[in-house]
Amino acid sequence: MAARGTASLLLPYLLGVYTVRERLPEPGGFPFDLPFVQRLDVDLSATVTFLVGENGSGKSTFLEGLADLCGYPSTGGGKNEIADARAPGAELAAVLRPKFRQRPRDGFFFRAETTFGFSDLLDRRRDDPDFLGNPYAQYGGRSLHKRSHGEAFLAILENRVRQGLFLFDEPESALSPKRQLAFLRWLTRRVSEGRCQFIIATHSPVLLTLPGAVIRTFDDPALPVVRLEDTEHWSVIRGVVRDGPRFWNETDADGDDD
Repeated sequence: MAARGTASLLLPYLLGVYTVRERLPEPGGFPFDLPFVQRLDVDLSATVTFLVGENGSGKSTFLEGLADLCGYPSTGGGKNEIADARAPGAELAAVLRPKFRQRPRDGFFFRAETTFGFSDLLDRRRDDPDFLGNPYAQYGGRSLHKRSHGEAFLAILENRVRQGLFLFDEPESALSPKRQLAFLRWLTRRVSEGRCQFIIATHSPVLLTLPGAVIRTFDDPALPVVRLEDTEHWSVIRGVVRDGPRFWNETDADGDDD
């Protein structure tokens, strides 16, 4: 997806990432035994890259490693946050090497837990006598804990994402289908400004409809680019929506209860 305007000269920040095989430990163990790790050399230069694949295929672990390489906490947050712990995927960063066109000055790793943690941070600032100003000024004037998860998540995005490289791990977990469409409209606006690059792990067919985005699947260790119509996510949802009873009858006949 091409960004517009002179600011687009900033993009992309991250061109790709590859494994330095000499750094792989012996014996490997998790996360080094994930199928994609051994021969990883993936292009991430699109403005928006979606990562898809089954649970356990390594999407979240990959993002944790990317976050560590970018200088973000692998448990979620931005460069200014101090993490209490490291996620398992942070170990992966030790065997990876990023290919940056330029390192972004800002960025953030959004996880399902991000909204709750950020809401807590604003409340702590409210109670801190040394904090000057209203911590809620840009977020509707009240604690984000007084909003739904989805409303709080979108409020954080509107005010936190301006310029840089942003990683998302299953943002749909906070959003209804309608809110997912709102997220896509927000994403489109940020892309058009030409200052942001996004890498997003998702199971949502709604998000995958974003025009111009690149979709890479972790169901193949080579992480190839796939079309929306060729993803299992799209196939399953289409089958259920088109003919739910027939879909379930065929599922029962196949004995597939996964």
